[in-house]
Amino acid sequence: MLRGRSLSVTSLSGLPRWQVEELPVEELLLFEVAWEVTNKVGGIYTVIQTKAKTTADEWGDNYFLIGPYFEHNMKTQVEQCEPVNDAVRRAVDAMNKHGCQVHFGRWLIEGSPYVVLFDIGYSAWNLDRWKGDLWEACSVGIPYHDREANDMLIFGSLTAWFLKEVTDHADGKHVIAQFHEWQAGIGLILSRARKLPIATIFTTHATLLGRYLCAANIDFYNHLDKFNIDKEAGERQIYHRYCMERASVHCAHVFTTVSEITAIEAEHMLKRKPDVVTPNGLNVKKFSAVHEFQNLHAMYKARIQDFVRGHFYGHLDFDLEKTLFLFIAGRYEFSNKGADIFLESLSRLNFLLRMHKSEVTVVVFFIMPAKTNNFNVETLKGQAVRKQLWDIAHSVKEKFGKKLYDALLRGEIPDMNNILDRDDITIMKRAIFSTQRQSLPPVTTHNMIDDSTDPILSTIRRIGLFNSRTDRVKVILHPEFLSSTSPLLPMDYEEFVRGCHLGVFPSYYEPWGYTPAECTVMGIPSVTTNLSGFGCFMQEHVADPTAYGIYIVDRRFRSPDDSCNQLTQFLYGFCKQSRRQRIIQRNRTERLSDLLDWRYLGRYYQHARHLTLSRAFPDKFHVELTSPPTTEGFKYPRPSSVPPSPSGSQASSPQSSDVEDEVEDERYDEEEEAERDRLNIKSPFSLSHVPHGKKKLHGEYKN
Repeated sequence: MLRGRSLSVTSLSGLPRWQVEELPVEELLLFEVAWEVTNKVGGIYTVIQTKAKTTADEWGDNYFLIGPYFEHNMKTQVEQCEPVNDAVRRAVDAMNKHGCQVHFGRWLIEGSPYVVLFDIGYSAWNLDRWKGDLWEACSVGIPYHDREANDMLIFGSLTAWFLKEVTDHADGKHVIAQFHEWQAGIGLILSRARKLPIATIFTTHATLLGRYLCAANIDFYNHLDKFNIDKEAGERQIYHRYCMERASVHCAHVFTTVSEITAIEAEHMLKRKPDVVTPNGLNVKKFSAVHEFQNLHAMYKARIQDFVRGHFYGHLDFDLEKTLFLFIAGRYEFSNKGADIFLESLSRLNFLLRMHKSEVTVVVFFIMPAKTNNFNVETLKGQAVRKQLWDIAHSVKEKFGKKLYDALLRGEIPDMNNILDRDDITIMKRAIFSTQRQSLPPVTTHNMIDDSTDPILSTIRRIGLFNSRTDRVKVILHPEFLSSTSPLLPMDYEEFVRGCHLGVFPSYYEPWGYTPAECTVMGIPSVTTNLSGFGCFMQEHVADPTAYGIYIVDRRFRSPDDSCNQLTQFLYGFCKQSRRQRIIQRNRTERLSDLLDWRYLGRYYQHARHLTLSRAFPDKFHVELTSPPTTEGFKYPRPSSVPPSPSGSQASSPQSSDVEDEVEDERYDEEEEAERDRLNIKSPFSLSHVPHGKKKLHGEYKN
């Protein structure tokens, strides 16, 4: 039986609450299997990389990650070492002796977890034999031309082989293996087919078919029960992948998803209701100084302003101090990520701002990678012109300053008409002429390969947002991920996010949504939807998300046009806020980061491990089902200092960004509000008393 203090674990609504006991981690080995271990492909990489520290703190040397070997990743991210654990060392040695290449080391991220990496190409000669093994295990065949699925078969076969070697030498320790997504699922299928003594968890971060169907602009969520699953998968030529995913789900002792919206989807697509919802967190680092994140916002906003000065040279007839920076970022999935509805709402926002003769200008960045063949010459020229003007201004300023200084030393007030000589005025006039341009500022920063058919550019042409002088909404497509080494916009993604005012992610298909979560922990308000896991999570745990800078668009129960109008109103309301109101909102947004900390959310993973042990080894571990679920107390209340949303106290038309709301100044006490939030938010798990003299484990504290 499990020994130690009891722990009450509460799942999200719709899933059961369990009474379990603390895991004896010294008697267990935990393996997490994912294609994204040390291999940055998508959001699962962020899940594993940010969760590693919390898991490593709890499990120590009994925690291992399993992934594919890529030489470049190994050289830059992994420090090779010898396994300390005897069972793992024997497994690595045995596989290497039988013609495999297995690499072991520490992943150089926070927590420094151990990683086991398999060289896929080195073992490809076994592919035909392993295809036969998979067919015998679950009657799923893989076409020869699907290279990705073949790679996953090799990876899964090596994983199952490794886990067998580990269990053969485990010396009484029980093994838990968690498999992320269908790419790792074959390892689970083969392990169960071979009856390996391991407790298995399968986690889906998005269903294969769900992503395909949503990309086809189908009313997905309102017709979940009407799809012919086999037919839809076959028509998209992913039937074998779908079968592998579904087999993994049904083979696992415990099945988990990352959000409630994905749980509903999985029940229809994969025909199994998840046992546990495991929300995605982040490794949140709090600043020692409360307002440091506000200082970072100001610093990085100034760098974005520099870029905008260059990009809009010759058309810079708007006040940068009254300009808001909005952005959308992620994979280039035009409809899934909500770029379609965002662009349409920007057109409507532009109309509203022009109609009300607003002084506010909105510059919107689309950070979505697409095929390009280089930087746009006009964009590079803009940054060169900006730098040239900066150098000229500094040169003239130095000469002006020296003459002014000399005159003051002589006790004279200089004649301002003579302090600049003719050459200085000539240089400045030439500089002004150099900023004149015949064309409008470019919409994209790069030369697009598929310019005529690109969805974003095609929509921009249709709605007419061409960055003209009369437009209050300007659009910049940056079809490449941000980098501090870029000659155009030399900023890392995190720096760029901190410098923006609002992240907009009106996704139609978003099982979790790391982009708005990252905005939240950096104190930047964001727009999300009730079809994203993040949006549903915030609706459940925050009484008035809008007051905390989380705008949730209804894309499930409204028509696309109604959703677009709602998004437009959110954006217009944000534009009406004063600078003071935006500062207050950023303070509240940053306080929500406690909700997303792995020190809280990691306990859902702990719950899944308890449950899988009880199902895999019922004679040794037990879990007791208790009362219905409740999240009472685990909720941020509506701030008392404001109406239901900040826009409720604003004027009917946009104000200057430096206008202060004195009434709100009197009502808003940040320290008092923060203290009230701190007392209201509680861990989602009710921890019992820790026996005297026992050291608290990582994460065992009250907020």
